[in-house]
Amino acid sequence: MSILLDKESRIAIQGITGREAAMVTRHSLDYGTRILAGVTPGKEGQDVHGIPVYNTLKKAVRIHDINTTVVYVPPAFVYDAVLEAISSGIRLVIIATENVPQLDAMKFLARARQANVRVIGPNSVGMITPKDRVKVGAIGGDNVERCFVPGRIGVISRSGGMTAESSWMVKRAGFGVSTSISIGGDALIGTSIKDILLLFQTDTETDAVVTFSEPGTHFEEEAAELLAGGGFTKPLFSFIAGRFTESMPEGTVFGHAGAMISGGAGKPSQKMEKLRLAGAHVLDRFDDLTILMKNILG
Repeated sequence: MSILLDKESRIAIQGITGREAAMVTRHSLDYGTRILAGVTPGKEGQDVHGIPVYNTLKKAVRIHDINTTVVYVPPAFVYDAVLEAISSGIRLVIIATENVPQLDAMKFLARARQANVRVIGPNSVGMITPKDRVKVGAIGGDNVERCFVPGRIGVISRSGGMTAESSWMVKRAGFGVSTSISIGGDALIGTSIKDILLLFQTDTETDAVVTFSEPGTHFEEEAAELLAGGGFTKPLFSFIAGRFTESMPEGTVFGHAGAMISGGAGKPSQKMEKLRLAGAHVLDRFDDLTILMKNILG
């Protein structure tokens, strides 16, 4: 089985007529992804690469039985787009937009939890399941196989670019990925490392997981607690970038909105220590991943 995304997923793109969304739609269709509808208010009757455009997501859901949506709208409109998805019965929402206002994010993430709707992002490049040749978001671009080949290793990354890089390292080690997922780089996101590890734990087609992390948040500490308590039992390979940031002024943002050390929390060295004590294979150098995976997994 796959986590979250498979060949049966029925996908819509909110904001499909935008330049980036249209490009992502073309690449996803070329890969084999089943995108059935797009949504841009005022553009109904148009099409993008043969995909019909509707004024509302509710209409797209009624006609195409959509269960997954990808949000490509400006930050100020993400709140309304997510609430429309929730009210339309969508179960999985992937938000590509970055720098979403934090108050908006707090409100729509709370509404999503109440409705049992899974949110990936904001600021996610998407996810991919190579076995089923399905991807959403910009992940993989137009040359998917360069980094993403089918296999049995899960990949979780805060960084969009490092989602591809981590998957490429898995490929270099002689393995492939089951599902590779960019969980998002904004300060407030819908799904944590721990949440995805729990999904990979029950996935019979995932044997191990690679995570790429950054300064800031408590996600790695939560993952360490999960490991220590026996909630995740598969091999976990973890790299946390940015140890140099611990010597920088508190509150400095590094790359992503969520990559910030504040009040002594979020330090890479602390995350590394807790994961190592919990039994994860923690990398001091990212380049060591291929060798370590070969040694541990054979």
